[in-house]
Amino acid sequence: MDFATPLDDKVSVAPQLPLAAIDALPADGFSTLILNRPDYESPDQPLTSEVAARAEAAGLRFVQIPIVGGQFSADAIDAFRVELAAADGRVLAYCLSGTRSACLWALSEAPRVGTDEVLEATARAGYNIEALRPLIDAQSA
Repeated sequence: MDFATPLDDKVSVAPQLPLAAIDALPADGFSTLILNRPDYESPDQPLTSEVAARAEAAGLRFVQIPIVGGQFSADAIDAFRVELAAADGRVLAYCLSGTRSACLWALSEAPRVGTDEVLEATARAGYNIEALRPLIDAQSA
């Protein structure tokens, strides 16, 4: 997928997906699709119910963990971590630009691999989330 940017061997992030792009995800090795946008964030985005139906028709496990206003709650971080652990293949997480998904990945993976490693991985992927270092450090502790 040209629009999916890998963060590690298992997780990639992407900006808003067209519904038709979901059909090709299994052929690219993805088994789980995580949506990090709430419904009605913008008028041009598909509703969660539409995304879920398309993902399920493609044979993907679908999860929504909406992040609003850059607020990364402990529940959202834990839910993302649980979903990554439960995935039996590659995971694609997406939001409007991919940034929230990259941040959520960094916050959920920091306890396992450390702050510097997740910040390096997100930077390689084109996401500068250095401003979240204190929050990522807190997750690593």
